[in-house]
Amino acid sequence: MQYAIELYFDKETENKLWEIPNAIKEAGFSTKYHEWGTRPHITLACFSDVDEKDAAQRLYAFAEQQSVMPAYLGSLAMFTDTKVIFAAPVMREEMYAMQKGLHNAMEGFDTKGWEWYLPGRWVPHCALALMSEDAEENYFKACNLALRRFRKLAGKFTSIGLVKISFPVQELCTFELKEK
Repeated sequence: MQYAIELYFDKETENKLWEIPNAIKEAGFSTKYHEWGTRPHITLACFSDVDEKDAAQRLYAFAEQQSVMPAYLGSLAMFTDTKVIFAAPVMREEMYAMQKGLHNAMEGFDTKGWEWYLPGRWVPHCALALMSEDAEENYFKACNLALRRFRKLAGKFTSIGLVKISFPVQELCTFELKEK
């Protein structure tokens, strides 16, 4: 089984991020983002396999040491090979440190095949459309819609969670970050 650790936004920011996936669905371009049952997030790490109980305990201990931090989403981009439309965060030193610290805390779990989520190779992104199975024309229409609707966002990262990458995604546990 495959797993991910995701960084979540405050509710107001999350609701604003839902606007583009909802518009893409309503326009009839794609429903996959909704079908996956995920919510807006930044993936910090992916693993090919974990012991769920051990991973949850480690994540809890890690989260206890982390603080709420600013979240800035400053641009829209695409992974053209997988037809993913995403909002890109403005990176801050704290995010890089959190991601590296998380990988240290989860040391020993299998990351093979997930090299783009390792420290030093990470491509942080908040997916807004997952269109690999959709017609190319719909992908281009969705890109156009997203380009017209996207606005820079400022919010907060407030929690971190462990999910099982299944269809739909299963959120196994989520822990709040500390208020400063």
